[in-house]
Amino acid sequence: MAKKFYVIWAGHEPGIYSDWPTAKKQVDGFPGARYKSFTSEAEALAAFGRPATVKAAGSGSKAKGKSKPAAKAETFTTDYTFYCDGGCEPNPGKAGSGIAIYRADQLIQLWYGMFNPNGTNNSAELNALYQSLVLSEKVIAQGKTAQIRCDSMYSIQCIRDWAPGWEKRGWKRKDGEIQNLEIIKLAYALFNKIKDKLILSHVKAHAGTEGNELADRMTMVAVDRKKPDWNKYETRDDGSFDIAALLKMRAG
Repeated sequence: MAKKFYVIWAGHEPGIYSDWPTAKKQVDGFPGARYKSFTSEAEALAAFGRPATVKAAGSGSKAKGKSKPAAKAETFTTDYTFYCDGGCEPNPGKAGSGIAIYRADQLIQLWYGMFNPNGTNNSAELNALYQSLVLSEKVIAQGKTAQIRCDSMYSIQCIRDWAPGWEKRGWKRKDGEIQNLEIIKLAYALFNKIKDKLILSHVKAHAGTEGNELADRMTMVAVDRKKPDWNKYETRDDGSFDIAALLKMRAG
């Protein structure tokens, strides 16, 4: 396994670390922690932006007595993070999808759309995941790192675990037809194209994680506004979002 170097810009003790367990101690429990891994010492030194000595295993301080940070302080290890979600009321019924985009630890965009008056929760989740893959491909092409955080294990398993077998069997299941096949094929093809440069992970729904909660609110905006295409959610005059107000909106 290639050696990695971990740059901690914001943590208990900022610096460059040569092993993950030591680096992890510097970000655990630190609100707004910022860190990233690099494959060479030169890249890490350049990214840190100031003179530094690489710290070996066991160095650095370990914070004690720290309380668990709030969801807002969740760490991001990639340049871009895409939270995606789908909602439907009832299920099946009026469905919509939402995405919250973060650059580092800052919310930069909210998207909503894919309204379907006869959709399902699963189809809405898959639509959101597919669009997140489209957006991830764009930033990866620019040399940036990306991750997608999705609260639907069904959607993740469709494109990561089950689709390879379905494809080998001519896109058929052993026990019946595959639901949402068209969007699964699109998402699977795109996932295969960028999966080596993408982090795809599950996030627990309605657990207070800000990005997931905001993506959830966007699903209901899509349902309320009945928008079949993707739309940017409006910001305040200064280009920012009133996150507290957004979180008080109707949940999906």
